[in-house]
Amino acid sequence: MPKVILLSQFPLPYAHIGSWTTMYFNYLKANHQIDYIICKEPESRIETVKYEVLSHSTILKIKQKFLRQPYLAYLDALKKIVKTNEKYIIQVVDHFGIIKPLQKFLLQNGLRQNCQIQFFYHGFPPFHENFRGRDFFESIDEMVVLTHDSYKVHKDYYTVLPTRFSVLHNGIDTSKFQKVTNEQKQILKEELELKDKKVFIWCSKDFPKKGLDFILDVWKKIHKTDKNTVLLVVGATRSNPIDGVLFLGKIQNQELPKFYQMADCYLFPTLWHEGFGLTLIEALHSGCYCIASALGGIPEVLQHGKLGKLIENPHFQQEWEEAILDFLNQKEGNDIVIPKTLYSTQSWNSGMNTIIENAKNRIQ
Repeated sequence: MPKVILLSQFPLPYAHIGSWTTMYFNYLKANHQIDYIICKEPESRIETVKYEVLSHSTILKIKQKFLRQPYLAYLDALKKIVKTNEKYIIQVVDHFGIIKPLQKFLLQNGLRQNCQIQFFYHGFPPFHENFRGRDFFESIDEMVVLTHDSYKVHKDYYTVLPTRFSVLHNGIDTSKFQKVTNEQKQILKEELELKDKKVFIWCSKDFPKKGLDFILDVWKKIHKTDKNTVLLVVGATRSNPIDGVLFLGKIQNQELPKFYQMADCYLFPTLWHEGFGLTLIEALHSGCYCIASALGGIPEVLQHGKLGKLIENPHFQQEWEEAILDFLNQKEGNDIVIPKTLYSTQSWNSGMNTIIENAKNRIQ
């Protein structure tokens, strides 16, 4: 039976916030098919998988610098695992630079025909230029993207695209991120003295491409029109106070669900081609109506408008103002029924197992 090896840029479990590291951690706690992880030494180890920890020896560092091979530690670790008479599935996540040296290593050691390389891409647009991408795609056996729309963009961009594709949507723990009753929502609102207010929320890392400053300008106009509104900002602060905005700063993951649950509407003003939008599905499952930029993989996540409002021209402030005011002026609620299995940890785990099983069948 082929073995599965994960080459990870981060130690697993990962001590900090990360989307794919969290999903792999949840997967490794369930019915998984990963046999080995090659990574830096984690703070703790998962008992159901074997580790090959990257060396940090002085000699290796000198060799990496002298030979200009920054991935030598990964290849040395891989050499300790692989055997010429066995077959392997090698998974790489968002680590474009390692593919060329990995391909060279496998060929030089007579191992390539016994391996399937799966590359998991958590962006949206093509990473390599058109003709430069050919070598990359010829070196892998499968590209796994977050949405079908991402595949379509790759298909239309590359003149030659010599690999197979699969789609694996992100997944979250829907036992934590789930909708509460109206009574529970009011109790949560009272914790921040927001009873009877329409609560909006923005949650992300504070990068310009995430659109916080953009949406704060929108909010200044909204709050002048309706003083019974408040915007919760999770993950960022500003030195100057803004009327109608509560800056909550960084929130621990275990505390995050209640802020979504007390909110009525989630604003996702991303200004770049987002791969998927993990916070978007956290808010969606927590009962928030979602207003989001129609960029990257977001339209597919919101099922092209069935699960929320898409802003077709997200760089135009007026479109956000109109969408928010439409939400505030609706007399009826925006109750959207979300299947619990949609974008769930369970569906991600099942999808991952299917992708691995298909690769094993191809190489046997």
